[in-house]
Amino acid sequence: MPEKKKILAAKAGNTQTRMTKPQASKNVKTPEPVHKNTASSAAQGGGPKQLAFFDTAVKLFHARKFKEAKDLFDQAAAGPERDVAQRARLHIAMCERRIGVPAVELGSAEEHYNYGVVMINSRKMAEARSHLEKALEIEPQSDHIHYALALAQALSGDLANAHDNLKRAIELEPRNRLIARQDADFAPIVNQQPFHSLIYPEKKTW
Repeated sequence: MPEKKKILAAKAGNTQTRMTKPQASKNVKTPEPVHKNTASSAAQGGGPKQLAFFDTAVKLFHARKFKEAKDLFDQAAAGPERDVAQRARLHIAMCERRIGVPAVELGSAEEHYNYGVVMINSRKMAEARSHLEKALEIEPQSDHIHYALALAQALSGDLANAHDNLKRAIELEPRNRLIARQDADFAPIVNQQPFHSLIYPEKKTW
C-alpha cells in the first residue's frame, strides 16, 4: 500500500510465512508504540538478540510448543526494535489463545489489519477476514486494508467480494494495481474476468 505497500512488506518481513505499509513494513503499520525497557534491552543485547528470540519462538510456535514460544515472544516484545516487538505481540496473542490464556484485545484498525495478515499467512482465511472486516469498519478509506481483505476473500473463493475490495483498493491508491499484478496469491485468478479487466485495463478483451 502506499510506502512500498504494506501487504507485500508483510510477506517479506515475516520469516515464518510466505506472504501481508511496510514492515516497516507491509508487515506492520503503526500500532501502539513499544515502551522501551532499558534494562531488558541491555540484557537482550539489542536488536540482533531480539530477532534471534523472535526467530526461535516462531519455530517453537510452529512446533506447537506454545508456552515455550510465548516466553521467547515476551522477550522479543520487550526489545528495542519496534517492528519485531509488534510482530512478537501478535504472536503472543496467538500463543495465549492456544494455551487458554485470555488473549490480548485488538483495538485499532492497524492491530486488526496486522493480525489479519498473520492469519492470511497461516492460511486461516475465516479468521483473517473477520479481523480485516473489523479493521475496515474502523478505517473504511484505508486502501491497504481493502487490498488485504480482497486477497483473503480471493483465497477463500469469494471472488465477487474480492473483486469489489480490490477495485476499491485501486481507486484509493492506483499503485495497488501494479502490486496485484506481481502478487503471487492473485496469480490463479488474474486471468479470470472481471479480475483481468481490473488488473490489466489496457488489454482489450473481445
